[in-house]
Amino acid sequence: METRQINVMGKMVEIAEGATFADVAKDFSGTVNGPIMLARQKNKLRELHQKIRTCDDVTFYGIENDEAMRVYRRGVLILMTKAVYELWGSESLVVVEHSLQKNLYCEIRKPEMEMTEEVLAKIEGKMREYVAADLPICKRTMRKEDAREIARRQGMPDKDELFRYRRASNVNLYELDGFYDYFYGYMPASTGDLKVFSLMAYENGFLIRFPDQKNPEVLREFSNPKKISSVFLEQMHWCQLMGVKNVAELNHTLTQGKFGDLIRINEALHEKKIAEIADMIHQRLDKVRVVLIAGPSSSGKTSFANRLCIQLQVLGIQPHKISLDDYFVERDKTPVDENGKRNYEHIQALDLPLLNDDLKKMIAGELVDLPTYNFVTGKREYNGNQIQAKKGEILVLEGIHGLNDMLTSEIPAEQKFKIFISAMTQLNVDDHNRISTSDSRLIRRIVRDYQFRGRDAAETIRTWNDVTDGEAENIFPYQENADAIFNSATIYELSVLKQYAEPQLFAIGEDQPEYITAKRLIKFLGYFLAAPGTEIPNNSLIKEFVGGSCFKV
Repeated sequence: METRQINVMGKMVEIAEGATFADVAKDFSGTVNGPIMLARQKNKLRELHQKIRTCDDVTFYGIENDEAMRVYRRGVLILMTKAVYELWGSESLVVVEHSLQKNLYCEIRKPEMEMTEEVLAKIEGKMREYVAADLPICKRTMRKEDAREIARRQGMPDKDELFRYRRASNVNLYELDGFYDYFYGYMPASTGDLKVFSLMAYENGFLIRFPDQKNPEVLREFSNPKKISSVFLEQMHWCQLMGVKNVAELNHTLTQGKFGDLIRINEALHEKKIAEIADMIHQRLDKVRVVLIAGPSSSGKTSFANRLCIQLQVLGIQPHKISLDDYFVERDKTPVDENGKRNYEHIQALDLPLLNDDLKKMIAGELVDLPTYNFVTGKREYNGNQIQAKKGEILVLEGIHGLNDMLTSEIPAEQKFKIFISAMTQLNVDDHNRISTSDSRLIRRIVRDYQFRGRDAAETIRTWNDVTDGEAENIFPYQENADAIFNSATIYELSVLKQYAEPQLFAIGEDQPEYITAKRLIKFLGYFLAAPGTEIPNNSLIKEFVGGSCFKV
C-alpha cells in the first residue's frame, strides 16, 4: 500500500493512502485537552471522517479550542434529537431555544408531555446507549428536494422551510443510525467520544450541560442566572408576537413585503422596554442619583444610554451623561497583563478615587470640573466641562465595569441603579441550530469598525478573543447584579447587516489566520435573505452600526 510522510502535531508520521483524519487521530489523543474533535490542514478545518488528501501539516484540536467545542456540542445535540425522535416519533418537536452559561436550554413541544425527571432519564439513557455503541455520524450529500422530504417525514418543518430558501441544489445532512438531522457547522466522526454531558430540568424544559473546556472530564459549573433567563423568556414571547422564531420565517416575512412592519414592531418593543426601565428609575428617584450602564462590546450601549436619557426627560428627570473613558489613569500608570501589554479593560485602568470623589461632589450638588482624557497624549486634561447636578437630577455613566461595585465603592448602594445591556438573540437558524450571541455581536462590530473606525474585518476578528476574554472577566460575572436588563438584539438585524459584513468577510484571504472565522460567518449569513435598512428609524440601536443614527456615537 502506498504511504507518505506528513507532519502531524510536530511529528513526522507515515500515512497510508486513503487514511482519514480520524485514523491518524487515534495516535494523538493525549496531545490535546479532551477528545479530538477537529483537524486543521493548510488553514482549513477538516472533519475527522474526511480523507487526508494533501501532504500539508496537520493539527488536531480538543475541546479547549472554541471551534472544536462547537463540534462537541453539535455531536451531543444529535444524540439528543435522535433520542427524542426514537422515543416519541415525529410528533415530538424538540427546540433548542438559547444558550445559558454555555449550556443549551431546550423544550419539547409535545401535547400533554410534562418535563419530569423520568422523561429526562429516558432521553439521557438513550443518548448514552449511542455513546456506548460508538456509532458513526455520517455526512450525506443529497438533492435539496430529497432533504426536504426527509425533514417532513421526521417532523421537522423548520428545516423544510429553511432548505426552501437555499440557493445550492444540494444539502448536507448528518445521519446517525438511520436518523437524519441538519447542523450548521462541522460534526464529530462518531459518538464514542461524547461521554461528558448531562440533562437537567429547567424552567419549562431542560438544559444540556457540557464539559468544562479547561477540564473536559467534568461538567461546566452552573449557577442559575435567574435574571438573564427571564430576559430570554421575554424574548421568546417577543418572537411569538412578531411571528418570527427562525431564519426561514424571517426570510418569509421579507418575501411577503412585511419586513418594514417587523422593524416597526421590534423597535416599538424596544422603546416600551426602555420606557419601563425609566419608570423603574423614576419610582426610586427619592434615592437613586447614579445610573450605571454596562454591557459587552457591540451591545449598543451608547444608543441605549441616549434613548434612556430621553425617556428620563419625558418623566421630568434631567440626566447628565458622564464618560468613564475620561477617567482613565495616565497611560504610563495603566496596568499590564501577563505578557506586559497594557490592559485598558482592567478596572484599575480607571482612576477610581478621582471618579468616586467627583461623583460624591456632584451628588452633593457641588460644581465639578470634569476631566477629558486625551487619547493621543495619554494624559488627563481639564477643558471647562463642568456639571452641577441639582436635586432629582441623575448622573448616567456607561462603561464595562458599571455592574462591579468596586467602580463606585464610595457611593451607597441605594443611590445606584444598574443596567445590563447585551444582544441576546432569540432568533434561531432552525429548531436545532441556535444563533450565537457572540457571533451576532461580532458581525455588528465588523460592520461598525469598517465604517467608522477604519478597521477591516480581519483586524476585528483578530482582536475578538481578547475582547470576549475581557468581557468574561469584567462584565458577565456581575450581570445578575443588575436592577434591570435590556436585550438590544433585534430580530431583523442580520438581514440588514449581511450586505455590509459579507464584502468584508470575503476580502479575507485563505492564507490569513482569520479565514476560518470568516468562512464560518459567511456560511452563517448565507441563510439570510438580504434586506435594506431604509425603514429602520434613526434612533434605533442598529443605526449605531450601519450609520445614520441621530445620536453622536
